[in-house]
Amino acid sequence: MMVEVFKTNVNKRRQASRLLDAIHKAFGNHKANFDLDDCDKILRVQCDSGTLCAKSLINFLNDLGCRAEVLTD
Repeated sequence: MMVEVFKTNVNKRRQASRLLDAIHKAFGNHKANFDLDDCDKILRVQCDSGTLCAKSLINFLNDLGCRAEVLTD
């Protein structure tokens, strides 16, 4: 299992819900959720099988009008 955490510019629950639907449709083996209460508007993505390509997910979100970057320590 792989988990990646992203910092985003998402601040509305409706937008987050639409993005989650799109992620789940496009990346079938990924589970995702937002923490909009966090100052970094966190997106957590988990992949139970295969690999999680952060760059592909960032590009996908960019195409949907969302900025995202891998959150580092």
